Amino acid sequence: MAVEQKLLANAIRALSMDAVQAANSGHPGMPMGMADAATVLWTEYLKHDPADPRWPDRDRFILSAGHGSMLIYSLLHLSGYERPTIDDIRNFRQLGSPCAGHPENFMLDGVETTTGPLGQGFGMAVGMAIAERHLNAVFGDDLVDHRTWVIAGDGDLMEGVNHEAAGLAGHLKLGRLICFWDDNRITIDGSTDLSTSEDIEARYAAYGWHTVRCDGHDMDDVRRAIDAALADPRPSLIACRTIIGWGAPNKMGTAATHGAALGEDEVKAARAHLVWEHEPFELPDDIRDAWLEAGRRRQGDHRAWRERLDASPHKDEFLRRMEGRLPEGAAKGDYFDWLAANPQKVATRKASEMALEAINAAIPETIGGSADLTGSNNTKTKGQKPLTAADYSGRYIYYGIREFGMGAAMNGMVLHGGVIPYGGTFLVFSDYCRPAIRLSALQNARVIYVMTHDSIGLGEDGPTHQPVEHVMSLRMMPGLDVYRPCDAVETAECWALALQRSDGPSLLALTRQNLPQLRLERTENLSARGGYRLRAAQAGRKVVLIATGSEVEVAIKVADALEGQGIGADVVSMPCWSLFDVQDAAYRADILPEGPLLVSIEAGTTLGWERYVGRHGLSIGLDRFGASAPAEDLFKRFGFTAEAIVPRILESLARSRSG
Repeated sequence: MAVEQKLLANAIRALSMDAVQAANSGHPGMPMGMADAATVLWTEYLKHDPADPRWPDRDRFILSAGHGSMLIYSLLHLSGYERPTIDDIRNFRQLGSPCAGHPENFMLDGVETTTGPLGQGFGMAVGMAIAERHLNAVFGDDLVDHRTWVIAGDGDLMEGVNHEAAGLAGHLKLGRLICFWDDNRITIDGSTDLSTSEDIEARYAAYGWHTVRCDGHDMDDVRRAIDAALADPRPSLIACRTIIGWGAPNKMGTAATHGAALGEDEVKAARAHLVWEHEPFELPDDIRDAWLEAGRRRQGDHRAWRERLDASPHKDEFLRRMEGRLPEGAAKGDYFDWLAANPQKVATRKASEMALEAINAAIPETIGGSADLTGSNNTKTKGQKPLTAADYSGRYIYYGIREFGMGAAMNGMVLHGGVIPYGGTFLVFSDYCRPAIRLSALQNARVIYVMTHDSIGLGEDGPTHQPVEHVMSLRMMPGLDVYRPCDAVETAECWALALQRSDGPSLLALTRQNLPQLRLERTENLSARGGYRLRAAQAGRKVVLIATGSEVEVAIKVADALEGQGIGADVVSMPCWSLFDVQDAAYRADILPEGPLLVSIEAGTTLGWERYVGRHGLSIGLDRFGASAPAEDLFKRFGFTAEAIVPRILESLARSRSG
């Protein structure tokens, strides 16, 4: 006898309220409210196979409302995924359990993205939908033909990134993207009437989305809405009117179910209301079996897809891209040979474009873009055509003025698999997309951020556009490799390292102003060390100058002046702190030895440089905002010249001798 679907949904409710109650921490209301809609989606529509969670042509399901994490943990367990086990769920929010407070993509198969920071799951879903359409255009329906499903709450739709991402999705006509809006009209503070009165469906219609409304507790009505969404070529928003905490008779429909355990008495009352006569974490066999059967229903589709893959002439290329492996020969050194023979005096943003010409020709899975600064970021190469609603095979996205949306979309593309995205904006505007950069790092996503106009060297645009604290603050982010190359060679080396790294993001901070090429001989990738001796002292070494980016050229001039006075000075270029910090102790001690005066030179905040120069070293930097003027005048005004720096070094040397 078939199990009534309401009972399948009640299994989600029971697991959710029991897990949150056991932890005395969490958000039971959303999983209990969306259990009916999620049951319809997962048992009847979602294309997935719990036996192979990484099936490339599976549908992607993103719980953007990540605070309701017990919804996805319940769905994964009930559908037959290897984990979470029932013991994992018992230990919800406890150390060692993969059932973290918010879903983490690296903890459980089936969790496609890390969510919790509201709005970002939705933004990443847009990126996944872009990747699906692009790969479909490249490899065809036989290999790529799936959908992206999202559950988002009121908070997701209020966050600014939702506006950016939804606008982009509508513009690109991403019809394979379907979002369930959990319209429960409750936030932590109480009713949504306290903070918003907008017409969300009208807003989405204006973006170019299809919208449809349903009763989220009427499964037939949910099916009707899904079928309508599937029939429409536009991205779809399904407004599911739900009651938060549905099933908890005294608290449902109130903020009391949003972010706290129901309490023992209310859990008992909910069991009676739901007629759920089972102990905590106990699932009756008939309900368990019905869920497992639903989890197996697309295994035939999976087998048929495998047969098509095996027969496809594109099999090897498709799998290479989906597995994140670079093409053979992608690391050839022809471009470095050319630079050695043809030194370039160019801005590092231009050097980046030159490197990308070689990269994009050799690595077909790169997809570039910019937040409306293509000509300034130099992110588009000659062979790239735009990715548009009319042609998803393009490899360049015009994101518009949507830095946060761009970052979130790139995260989604990487997590989908098959593409390597990079996107550009001004470094000062990293503030707009910093939350997405943080999730790139947290999710181990190979996203490459191209951030140009990296210091006061950008000149006349003035202090609103001149980064001061940005490079240092980004260096503090765990898992993010921040590169600030000094010339065309280092820029190409940093690009190579960013592409080779498959387990996390990279950020290139690049200049607007031209810089001379300081490396004139073909060598190994010295930037891979993070920091290296660019030039050794000629006289007895008394000073070690450590610089990054445009200030390496300044350091060379300082060293020349010191050598002219018989003071030996090494010049160390340090394009990437995080790579230098993982070198062995002997290497680091050789590059930054004890004894000489250690001096850092960087046109940004000095905070942080003490880790290298020590208590008695000298940090040349900028601990204030800049000004509007030509770059050369600003470097002179703020002391980034040999004439300004050498006296400070001589003074420090004199102090150390007298002390």
